Amino acid sequence: MANKNILLIEPGYKNKYPPLGLMKIAQYHGPRGKRDRVRFIKGEDPSVLNQAWDRIYVTTLFSFEYPKIAQTIDFALEVVNDQADKVFVGGIAASLMHERFLHERRWQGVRFIKGLLSDPPAVALQLDEFSEELYAEDVHGRPIEDLVPDYSILDQIDYKYPVRDAYFAYTSRGCIRKCHFCGVPKLEGAQRDTESLTALVKAIDALYGPKKDLTLMDNNVVASPRFKEIIAEIRDLGFTPGAKLQREGMRVPVQRRVDFNQGVDARILCKDPMYLRELATICLKPLRIAFDHLGVKKPYEQAVRYAAEYGLTELSNYMLYNFHDNPADLFERMRLNVALNEELGVRIWSFPMRFQPTDRPDRGHIGSKWTRYQLRSMQIILQATHGIVSGEPTFFKRAFGDTYEDYERILALPHDFIFNRDWYERFDPDERLAAYRAEFDRLDGYERRDLIELLSSCDPREFAGLAEQATTLALKRVLRFYVPVPKEELSAIWAKQKEISKGEPTAEAGLAEDERVEDAGLDHEEPEPVSKSKTHEGIAA
Repeated sequence: MANKNILLIEPGYKNKYPPLGLMKIAQYHGPRGKRDRVRFIKGEDPSVLNQAWDRIYVTTLFSFEYPKIAQTIDFALEVVNDQADKVFVGGIAASLMHERFLHERRWQGVRFIKGLLSDPPAVALQLDEFSEELYAEDVHGRPIEDLVPDYSILDQIDYKYPVRDAYFAYTSRGCIRKCHFCGVPKLEGAQRDTESLTALVKAIDALYGPKKDLTLMDNNVVASPRFKEIIAEIRDLGFTPGAKLQREGMRVPVQRRVDFNQGVDARILCKDPMYLRELATICLKPLRIAFDHLGVKKPYEQAVRYAAEYGLTELSNYMLYNFHDNPADLFERMRLNVALNEELGVRIWSFPMRFQPTDRPDRGHIGSKWTRYQLRSMQIILQATHGIVSGEPTFFKRAFGDTYEDYERILALPHDFIFNRDWYERFDPDERLAAYRAEFDRLDGYERRDLIELLSSCDPREFAGLAEQATTLALKRVLRFYVPVPKEELSAIWAKQKEISKGEPTAEAGLAEDERVEDAGLDHEEPEPVSKSKTHEGIAA
C-alpha cells in the first residue's frame, strides 16, 4: 500500500517549537515507514488543492487559538472534498476540548484523537479494518509516539521556528502534581519514564545529523526516581558545561545547551541541594523554575539560592497570573526576583503567563481578583518588553514601578501612554502624560475603582462615551485621556519613539533570541467584554 499521499497541516499561528506529533507521524508514513509521499504545510496553502490526498493530519496547540484551528480543519475538509473520514485532528487543544470538537456538526466524521498516540497505530488512530481503511491492519506495530521525529519535513515550509536546531525529546511523561490550572494530567496522566534518550539522540544523528541543543519537554523531571540517571545520560551525550558542537565545514564551533523547557519544580528542588548540584553538571541554560503563586515563595527562593551556590546564574521562570492571584500577588513575585538578582548576582528573567481555562476557545477569562482593563494593561506592558520581565532593577522599576502602588497606577494608565511611555514622558511637547497624572491624583479611592470598572465595561473604541456615565466631575475630566489616539498619530509616535531610543539598552539584553517568544498570544485580541454575572456563570459552567 505504499505511495499514498499524506498531508500534514499545522495551523498558521506563531509558535516556538516544531510540531513533534506531526514529525512522528511523518516518520510513520515516510520512506522508513510506510513509504508514502508526505507533505507538510503551515496554514492554508492553496497549492495542495490541486492534488488528491489519501489522509490529512491536523495538529492543534493552544485552546485560545480555536478560531485558527477551526479555519484549518475547514480547509482540510475542503482539500479532501468533504470526505471527513480522511481527516485526523490531534494535539493539545483537540485533547483538552475533545467534546467541543466532537459536537461541531460541520466536522461530523472527522477523527479527533485524544491524548498521545501511544497505542499501536491502527488503535491510536481509531482505524476501522472492516471499512478497509488505510493501514487499519496495523494493530501490532510500534506506537507512533515512540518513533524518531522526522526533521526533514521542516524544510518543506518557509516558517522558521525560533527553536529548531535541537533534539526534541522526553525523559519522562506526565506529572506527579494535579494542579487545577494545568492540562498535563488530562493529556499525559501520571508520571512515568520514557525510552532511552541516548538511543533517540543517536537515531536523530544518523538520520538528520547532529543538533546543537537538547530540548527536553518533561513536565517534572526532578520528580522522576531516575533523576540522577537521566542527568548522567545527558552528560554522557556530551552536554556538559562549556560543551560545543563542531560541525563539518564550519570553522567556528557552536555553544550547546540543555533546556528543560517546561521548568523544574521548586517544591522538590528546595528539599535537597543534590538536585541543583546535579543540574549544574550539564550545560543547562537557562534554569527554568515555575513560580505560580505566593504559596511557593519559600521553596522558590531556596531553589534560587541553591542554584546560585552551584553556579547556575542564568534563570528563567514562568509566573502564572489571572488564576487565584491578584495584581499585588504578581507584583510581589516579580519584585522578589529583583531582590534576588541584587543579592545573589544572578540574572532572572520572568515570563508572566496569563491563565486561561484549558478548555476555553479564547483569551476572555477574567480572574475574580483582576479586571479586564488591568489584564489588558499587563498585556500591553509585556508587548513592549517582548513578554519579558527583567530582574535588573532599572528596567523593572521602569516597566512596573518600585512599589505595588506604582504598579497599580501603571495598570490604570491609558493604554497609549503605557505602550509609548518613553515618548510621553520625555518628548511629548504637549505634556499630556503630566496633565493626566495631575487629574488622576485628584481621584479618591472610590473614584479610582469606578474608573477601572468603567474602563472594563466596554471596548476601547467606546471609551469616548464613558464620560456620560461618570458620577463625579473629577472622573469625567480624567476619562478624556482614555479615548484612543487615532491610529495615524499613534503610528507616527511609535516611529519617533523607536528612532529616538535606537541604541539604548533593552530589558532583554543578554537573552538568547529564541527566548523572546514565550507566549504565542501576546498580541491576541480579546473578545468583547461581558457583564460580571455572565462571566462568572461561564466559569462556573
